[in-house]
Amino acid sequence: MPTATALPLRAVWLMMASASLFALMAVVIRLASAQLHPFQITFFRSSFGALFALPLLYMHGWQLLRTPRFGFYVMRCVLGMGGMLAGFWAIVNLPLAEAVALSYSSPLFVTIGAVLFLGEVVRMRRWSAVVAGFIGVLVIVRPGSDSFTAGSLVALMAAGLTGAVTISIKSLTGSEPADRIVLLTTLLWVPLSLPAALGVWQWPHPDIWRWLILSGALGTGGHYCWTRALRLADASLLAPFSYLQLLVVAVLAWLIFGENVDRYTVMGAAIIIGASLYITHREYSLARRRHRQVSAARAEPTI
Repeated sequence: MPTATALPLRAVWLMMASASLFALMAVVIRLASAQLHPFQITFFRSSFGALFALPLLYMHGWQLLRTPRFGFYVMRCVLGMGGMLAGFWAIVNLPLAEAVALSYSSPLFVTIGAVLFLGEVVRMRRWSAVVAGFIGVLVIVRPGSDSFTAGSLVALMAAGLTGAVTISIKSLTGSEPADRIVLLTTLLWVPLSLPAALGVWQWPHPDIWRWLILSGALGTGGHYCWTRALRLADASLLAPFSYLQLLVVAVLAWLIFGENVDRYTVMGAAIIIGASLYITHREYSLARRRHRQVSAARAEPTI
């Protein structure tokens, strides 16, 4: 279990590595889109990602695939695949920094989903952060302006589905080992991504294969570092380091594709990140308070 007070240096490095790998994956997806549709890129990313995850099976044996919660994994992966298809489409069709910035609105959807589906009680301070976060979204997409496109809505749908995945696995990480989550997720994504890919199928050009293989390696590596980091420290303490992804993407998009980050994306991203960090910090504080209350109740003598 992650510690509630310390911030292990190893966890920080793992989270920063995860953010950097996911940022590089976004760039590689854009490079592969020179020929392929994002749905087909999703399939190859899933397929090669599964191959790069197979060493986990060698390390732990076939028992790593055994779980009493297989149906839960399938549900989680269906939601995750929807988010991946939408997210990859946004990466290909929007400026990279804008697509990644909008993906950080996921914690806002998690808060709303926790109220609707988990029955959690959310007080005024967290609702205020959610409202502020969506104001940041509006600053980026600017509905009614010439820059507004349907692609922005696709990016928000990806963030919403990612939030749904987060809600669905809240109970999963407490009972399942990190390596099983990585392996089963990557394996299930392959058949789930195939139907969408078949609808736009064309055989990749030889020059594109390197980007497809690399996308699988980067995606699995990022997922592995992320799950490992969360095993060593609380998500609330590590969240600030995950935003390194946006900085890396912005720099690489400028260097490789000549994309500049406009002031609206910067302002909107700052608002979204600030709101998300507050929500994460607030959830962490409430979790610690509940933990202290449970510990105090258990320590009370019984008559």
